Amino acid sequence: MKQRLVKIKRVYAPFEAKEGKRILVDRLWPRGISKQKAQIDLWLKDLSPSTELRKWFGHDPDKWSQFQKRYLAELEANKDAVESLLKEIQTGPVVLIYSASDEEHNDARVLLQYLIN
Repeated sequence: MKQRLVKIKRVYAPFEAKEGKRILVDRLWPRGISKQKAQIDLWLKDLSPSTELRKWFGHDPDKWSQFQKRYLAELEANKDAVESLLKEIQTGPVVLIYSASDEEHNDARVLLQYLIN
């Protein structure tokens, strides 16, 4: 898969026309943003970390390494959800949308690395 076809972006960042299909990859809808403003084309909740993993991680950078391993294991066990994303990528550029304020330690970053490797 070519990396240029998939990017990640925070839902609160300004919307840009022609950036690609916007796919929300969080389990919960982002706080304080309307569906109209978010401009989400598709919401793939099943690609997000499990509720248990999300709550355990709590965006704690000290847990980042372990979070990545656990989330990658969940992705490996969830091939159907991954396949649905791969089908979307085949139709053109995709932007994985996330809401975490930490741009370095979030599930979209792990998912992107999973797709590239």
